[in-house]
Amino acid sequence: MRFLHCADIHLDSPLRGLERYEGAPVEEVRGATRRAFENMVQCALRERVDFVVIAGDLYDGDWPDFNTGLFFAKGMAQLGESGIAVYVVRGNHDAANKLTRSLPLPKNVYLFPDKDPKTLTDDNLGLAVHGQSFTTAAVLDDLAVDYPKAVPGCFNLGVLHTSLNGRPSHDNYAPTTESILKSKGYDYWALGHVHAREIVSKDPWVVYPGNPQGRHIREQGAKGCELVTVEEGSIATEAIELDVLRWTELVVDVAGLPDLDALLDRAAAGVRTELAHADGRILGLRFRLQGVGPVHRAVSAQPDVVAEQLRAVALEVSGGNAWLEKVDIRVRPVVDFDQLAIGDDPVGLLVRELRSLARNQDVLASLATEALKELRQKLPAELVQDEALRLDAPEVLQDLLGEAEAELLARLAGENGAP
Repeated sequence: MRFLHCADIHLDSPLRGLERYEGAPVEEVRGATRRAFENMVQCALRERVDFVVIAGDLYDGDWPDFNTGLFFAKGMAQLGESGIAVYVVRGNHDAANKLTRSLPLPKNVYLFPDKDPKTLTDDNLGLAVHGQSFTTAAVLDDLAVDYPKAVPGCFNLGVLHTSLNGRPSHDNYAPTTESILKSKGYDYWALGHVHAREIVSKDPWVVYPGNPQGRHIREQGAKGCELVTVEEGSIATEAIELDVLRWTELVVDVAGLPDLDALLDRAAAGVRTELAHADGRILGLRFRLQGVGPVHRAVSAQPDVVAEQLRAVALEVSGGNAWLEKVDIRVRPVVDFDQLAIGDDPVGLLVRELRSLARNQDVLASLATEALKELRQKLPAELVQDEALRLDAPEVLQDLLGEAEAELLARLAGENGAP
């Protein structure tokens, strides 16, 4: 028996971070989730799998028209022609109450109900699939606790959209624990909701495949689905890459670099390395310039010019296949900030306060939800949607604090470290 385990397809979700740049591959960006979905369908046909599992968030929310649903139905019909069944649960993004439009599903597609868990069996395969969809976007109850026990004599597969016992940067929906999953006696748990691949357990198998296509810079690296082979009681998994545009943060350390030309040369070398790993895919790049060195003066004096120079480097080296999403400047002058932090003067106090704030998750969370609420409401829509400017996310505020500390202290301390 072989099957594909997919999740978080977010069909027709917009990719964010490249569209605003002149000449960027806008059409490739817009169609990336569709092309990744097509890659999944072709993989299922090529590998001759018996069925496909989609563990929630097939869609990104309500459809603006019927084209999104028709595109999905077309892909499922292709699988149906080869006798491939598809088992689907809805997650927080495509919960029952979020989709106002509907289309008849091809006969090979089985959508699990949202009121109670249900078990579907395939006697030819000796398969029992257990699942339950989300009724609403914010399901806070443990759905897994009500899943039935394993069907004797079958390969038991649980399909669940869940944060499990909590995962960073993901809403805590349908939370459960490994012990509850294990108590059901299933052979494999196909999970969704977390966008990074993770094999949580192998006894039983509890797996997040990640999403098939990264949608912004915080979803970096190879993306795809899981190919699962069950043979004589043993289970083997393989990560299959489906993405068409790959997000990468390229760290450029300025230590030892005498000038901007040297910085650009180091950046070009980094782009070549990332292209070699991308296997012909378009790259969405973020440069993070960090480290201590004399090149700080030139970078901080003209950050916009440096960003455009880096964009030109990426285009030249890649032949147009690498595009710059952002330049994150964390370069510092040759200043001993740790020494500044122990001083009794205002600069020392400022350093300590900034570092204390960055370490205090509770304070950051309060700042994100309360103090910055009014500011978020006044921001333009395009900035609110920018993942790098999510002022309601503590981890984003932590990054912004780091940038502010570097720039502010550099200006206060001066290039020679004298306050």
